[in-house]
This record gives sequence, C-alpha cells and structure tokens, in this order.
Amino acid sequence: MTDRHHLLVYGGTFAAVGDRGDISGVRGAGSPDGLFVRDARHLSRWQLTVDGAVPEVLAPVADGDTARCVLVPRGGRTEPPSCTLFREQAVGDGSFVELLRVVSNRPEPLTVRLALTVDADFTDQFELRSDHRTYAKTGAVRRRQVLDHGVEFTYRRGEWRSVTTVSADPAPDGVEETGTGARRLVWTVELAPHGSAELTLRVMARPHGEKRALRVPSSPAALTGSLLVQEGEFVEGVAFPTGWPELAAACARGLADLAALQVPATGPDGEELRVPAAGAPWFLTLLGRDALLTSLFALPYRPRLAAATLPALAATQATETGPESVAQPGKIVHEVRHGELAHFRQVPFGRYYGSVDATPLFLVLLGAYVEQTGDTALARRLESHARAAVGWMLDHGGLTSRGYLVYRADQGGLANQNWKDSPGAICSADGTRASGPVMAAGAQGYAYDALRRTAWVARSVWADETYAALLEQAAADLRDRFQRDFWMPEHSFPALALDGHGHRVDALASDAGHLLWSGLLDKEYGEVVGRRLLEPDFFSGWGVRTLASGQPAYHPLSYHRGSVWPHDNALITLGLARYGLHDEARTVAHGLVDAATATGHRLPEVLAGYGRDTHAEPVPYPHACVRESRSAAAPLALLTAVGGA
Repeated sequence: MTDRHHLLVYGGTFAAVGDRGDISGVRGAGSPDGLFVRDARHLSRWQLTVDGAVPEVLAPVADGDTARCVLVPRGGRTEPPSCTLFREQAVGDGSFVELLRVVSNRPEPLTVRLALTVDADFTDQFELRSDHRTYAKTGAVRRRQVLDHGVEFTYRRGEWRSVTTVSADPAPDGVEETGTGARRLVWTVELAPHGSAELTLRVMARPHGEKRALRVPSSPAALTGSLLVQEGEFVEGVAFPTGWPELAAACARGLADLAALQVPATGPDGEELRVPAAGAPWFLTLLGRDALLTSLFALPYRPRLAAATLPALAATQATETGPESVAQPGKIVHEVRHGELAHFRQVPFGRYYGSVDATPLFLVLLGAYVEQTGDTALARRLESHARAAVGWMLDHGGLTSRGYLVYRADQGGLANQNWKDSPGAICSADGTRASGPVMAAGAQGYAYDALRRTAWVARSVWADETYAALLEQAAADLRDRFQRDFWMPEHSFPALALDGHGHRVDALASDAGHLLWSGLLDKEYGEVVGRRLLEPDFFSGWGVRTLASGQPAYHPLSYHRGSVWPHDNALITLGLARYGLHDEARTVAHGLVDAATATGHRLPEVLAGYGRDTHAEPVPYPHACVRESRSAAAPLALLTAVGGA
C-alpha cells in the first residue's frame, strides 16, 4: 500500500501522518510528514512497532479532523493476528495527542511489546522544499533528555530555542537510544484473555518565542470536540441554498475548513487577532493576498474575517524601504514567517513584501467591508494606513510614473509578484517569459477598484471630497489607458501583461476574468471577454484554465500555465455576474461545485487542467495544498454570484 500523507490542522499547527499513523521524516519530492508549528518540524519520527515489527494496515487513516486507523501484527490466514491496535490522533494548538488501544484476540493471557520511535529534528519548512537549497546553521545544538514519563528534545542556535516534549500515560518501561538521535519508548503490555489496554501519548511543541501557557489536551476526543465547536460557530447562521445541496455542502465544508485555518496575528495596538492562514502544508501563515481574497469571498457571511485581516495587515504595513524584503512605505505585506531561517534572515520571508496586488486588495476589502457592514469605525481607525496604501500605488507602485502598477523580479524572492507568482507564469503564448519590469493585467483591475472604493470611503467616512475626486480621476484615467494599451484587437482579448518595453504579453489567460470582477473593462469588452472564457480551450468542464489550451505555453500540470484554480474561478464567476453574464456564471459555478462534490465537497488549492470530456473525474494537481483558505471560501463566492441556481 502506498503511504499517503493525511493532514490534521488546528490553527497554526498541523500534522502530516501516513496511512498507519506514522511519521517517517524521510525527505522526498512531495510534501514532508511530521508535526509542524510556526514553520518548524517538531516531530520528525513517530513510528510504532509491535513485537519488533512494523504492523500491517487493516484500515488506513481516512480524511477527517481526527486520524484513525486499525493495525495488526504481521501474520497470515493460518495464524490470525494475536491482537489488534486502534490508533486515534489529533492536533491542537502546539500539541499532538494519540490514544493507542491494544485489544487481545486470544483466549489466553498475551504479552505484547510495543515500541514508539520518536524524534524532533526542528527542521525549518524552507529546508524541506524541493528547491535543492541548503542553509548553514553554525553553532546549532540538539539535545535529548529522558523524563519520568517520556523524553524531551531541545534545539539551540544562538538565541533561538525550541523544545518538543513527549510524555506517555502509562509511562514507558524504558527509553532506548537508537544510534540516530531518535529515542525509542518501550512498553511490555500484559493483556488478559480478550482483554485490552490503552496508552495516551502527548506531544507539546514550544517554538522559539512562544510565551503562552499552553496545555496538551487530555485526549484526541477532547481536541476534536473543541474543533467541532469552532466549526459549528463558523457554519451557524449561514443560509445555505436549499435547492442546490451540493453547493450547500461545499459551503459548509469550506466554512469548517476556515475555522481550522485561523492563525494568531497582532493588530496595530497589540490586540490579539485570528486571521485566515493561506493553507497547509506549506503556507500555514499569514499571506496578504490570500487572507484578503478569503475575507472578500466570506464577507457577506463572515465579516469578522475581514475585521481581523484588515488590522493585522495594517500592523505589518511597511513604513520604510527594505531592499531584501522588497518593502516600500505603504506597501502591504505578502508573507509573514516565524521560523528559524526567517529569524536569522537566511530567507527574506520574515516580513516579505513581494506582492504587487496585496496593497490594492487591502483597499478593496476595506471599502467592501464598510459598504457591507456599515462599520465606519474601522475605516476611521485605518485611515492613515489606507492613505499610505494609496500613496504606495501612486508612488512606488508606479501608477504615476508608469501609468500602471509595476513589479520587478526579486532575485532572492519571487520572480513574479502577482497571483501567478511561479517562474515563467507571466509569458507570451509561445512560452517566452516577460522581461524587465512587468505590468500584470489583473493587478491593474485591483488598482482601479481600490481607487474607486477608497474614493467612496474618503467621501462618505473621512469627509474629504478633494481626495475622493482625485482618486476617482486617477481611476478613470487608468481605465482609459488600460483599454488602449492592453487590448489585443486580433484576439478580442486583453494581454496578460505588458513587459518592460511596453509590449503586450499575448498569452490568453484567466486573469482577464479578474478584470470583470474589478469592473475595469467597458461593458462591451467585458461581455466579449466573459463569453470567451467559456469556450472549450479555456473551460475544462471543472473550471476556467489559467491558460487557454492550444497555446504552446499551455500545460495541464503546470502550476499557473494550464491548471484550474478554484479561487481564480470564484473571481471569474463574480465578474461574469457583474457584467450580467448569468448563464456563464452558473456554468462555471456548476463545474466547480461538481469538482468539489467529487472530492468530498472540499476544493483543493488547484486542479490539473485536463478536460471533463476526456476525464470523468477532476484530476488532482500533484503538489496542491489540500486545505487552502481561498479555495475553502470559493463556494461562498459562488453563492454570492449565482445564489442557489
């Protein structure tokens, strides 16, 4: 049986375990297994043996908030297993708990020797990526200390200190060295005829800088109950469509996932907040663009996400220029990291500002939040932050000097700084990468919407008519320029971007749908674009591809050059509805909902671009985040766009 990884997520903590509930710590091309807290792996080994052998899987771990599996010692038909092992695991805030129950299958007394090999390598997540990079860790020291009820692992490097404590009830009979740094906890369990015994194993991770007094819950059931309460609070009160049960199920699943994906953040006055993390396993942290789009999709149903995301991003807004972090005054952060490599500035992502679109999206969400909720207090509180964000767009962002928002490749970070941020994502139809400063189409739409919404806030909340008029004029000028410079008459479609020479990057891409969402295109152009996105080279049957097939640059398994992204399609659906293309909006929505239904009502980060006409089930993208906040919120955007149709 192929050992897959199953994700358990609770706030800023996640565990990835295999089919038998083990963690191997083996580094491969895929996602790593382990227990992760604040970008570090606090468990790298968690491997169970029975009488010296790895047990067989009778029932593998299934998807869910709790990992449950059934194991048996190796045997055969002529000698059935002497016992059965039931494992139940869950994660909490900085914690991991397992209940292991051993049941005898024999009519006479039975002795079973259990052993659990455990280790904590404290590897930073950036070290586990498949980018072949290595990082020096001068002076790093790992220690292991045997405790009365288990073992404690400690990692030090200069002022950096992390700890993982493993305890067991009942205490192990012994803790053995393995020769690899791992430790083996062993028990000799005496079972009565057909009797049973239980072990409870608790792991507490204390990452560097953790000052809270955390407690490991008593059992997986206690953790699961706590998470179910949070999920229930997120789902309660949302009016799901009764005539479209599949969409209702996708919305409910998405809200439950959003409840689990909340991570701690701090507001401008030091207040504690909970904001949507981008996704697990790689991005269980605050990413500006992701949190903003998630909050926008959920705004009509869960405005508290926006009410937390806006001040959290205001608190991290850049106030000065920082070349390594791509920071500029007024710019909204792209990514916040808490790991060792970020702390020692071996990666630039402690606070990284390599995003051209988080800043306008911040303004879009602020305006939409005030309009949706009538909460003018937040707009007053964040007025200086909003004005600084507008200032960045006009000044450093390039609207005044270049006429458009512009980004330049960051050698130490991201080459592309719009939502399609993989290398080569911004390309011509033949696959040629855009050179020089890039003006991505979608970001111009966000800027246009940001200017218009901020003008409305300035007039209605800040009582600044002069500023409002200035922003409205800037938006109108941007719209006129865009349709002149980006529109490709030969394709009746906007270019994906302009390159450093002002030449059109002519790939036919889904970003055009974002222009519908932001309202940048004239109605005539918008209707043409909307209908074009539903033609077979774009629409796979599950959603609109990031790049239309038939172009040399297209690849169905490329991250941004042919795949299908649920959040991208959510924006497109909202845009189609905005331009009155309701039949097209329903078509896209039904494709996405069908894809969700085929995958347990949960939309992954991204799907492969293969067409529904040749593949009756959506084909997974091999490296997608399974739990992703934008995708979790996407069904809510569909509900907004098309209702229960």
